[in-house]
Amino acid sequence: MMIFTADAVSHIRDNMAKEAGAVGFFLAVKKTGCSGYAWKPKIISAIPEQALHFVTPEGLAVYIDDSAKPFVEGITVDFAEDKSALKQKKLVFINPNETGRCGCGESFTVE
Repeated sequence: MMIFTADAVSHIRDNMAKEAGAVGFFLAVKKTGCSGYAWKPKIISAIPEQALHFVTPEGLAVYIDDSAKPFVEGITVDFAEDKSALKQKKLVFINPNETGRCGCGESFTVE
């Protein structure tokens, strides 16, 4: 369903270590931005009731919001330098199902 690179898992685990009681990584999609949707990742301290759950081969617990299920098939989550002028390192969502992306790279379109 989803692939997490070693860099992404390491980054997420580093952030989990900074939050007391962290139990996993949660991914949602929000309707927003100029292209339609944006990824909303966060570290969670409580297991959501209605979410898809799986564990990566590295042992990272991942929870997917029900509304995000149609968007996550085949995506790769990486931690890399973005391609914008800011050159920040952040989680990057590589989605083969995207049909468009806004200029700033924060929102995407899937048809």
